[in-house]
Amino acid sequence: MADFPVATLRSVEISTPDLEASLAFYTDVWQLDVAARVDDKVFLAATGADFHVLELKAGDAPELRKVTFRTRSREDLAALEARAAAAGCTILRPLGPADAPSGGERFVMREPQGSCLEFVFGDVTKAAGEAPNRPVRLAHVNINSSAIEDLSDFYQETLGFRLTDRSKMMAFLRCNSDHHAVVLAEAPVNGLNHIAFLMPDLESVMRGSGRVKDAGTPIGWGVGRHGPGDNVFAYFVDPTGVVVEYTAEVLQVDDDYKVKGPSEWTWPPGRTDHWGIAPPKSEACKAAQLAIPFSRP
Repeated sequence: MADFPVATLRSVEISTPDLEASLAFYTDVWQLDVAARVDDKVFLAATGADFHVLELKAGDAPELRKVTFRTRSREDLAALEARAAAAGCTILRPLGPADAPSGGERFVMREPQGSCLEFVFGDVTKAAGEAPNRPVRLAHVNINSSAIEDLSDFYQETLGFRLTDRSKMMAFLRCNSDHHAVVLAEAPVNGLNHIAFLMPDLESVMRGSGRVKDAGTPIGWGVGRHGPGDNVFAYFVDPTGVVVEYTAEVLQVDDDYKVKGPSEWTWPPGRTDHWGIAPPKSEACKAAQLAIPFSRP
């Protein structure tokens, strides 16, 4: 297996203009648990080992505030900070004690296209569990980029990710055996496309999607099966306009996996997924995927 300095995607932080409405959605409907609440921020956990996978912070508008990755070691953490600084990234918070209740050490930076990235090591974890129809952990984060090749190069050359596949509109990047932890989507603006939560299995995607629909949030795209990554998906738009995905059965790869290009990822006319059963993405979902900016410096 490749020698990745980053071990996993851990959590995402978003701001919300209605903290209580967002909290109700992500606990009652999306089925996360409150791990901690500190001032105007709530830390939400899935059933897996991470102390939290989502941070909700009160703000004037929905924004992507931060994406957090866990490194393999403290040495990797320090080395990544040095490489990020050498690559021209703005170091917002130098290596030191983490601010979150999960603890550990961290540094925070802003990459050249504007997203805020945090890298942690030594943070608290919990006993991992798994419950039907509930999220286990984060699966990936999808980032809009107006210069996708530049950002893909940055993730590979500076952060040590590897390109797994490249479709016409997206680059899929991995930092472990999951087919992708970061997806970069070609877009006219930089920002958040969506956040994907891993479910235990296909049945949980189906039943979880039914629960979200019953609560009044329609499916924005799906249920279907993606091409790159071969994962099952269902997309929704949360109450403040953030696109979130239930997914399962993400392809596991190793160093022998053959990277495929745009000419190999093609669909018959009219299809939007591998199965050929997902209806077209809703206009509301498409608009929301371009509407969430990075937090302002």
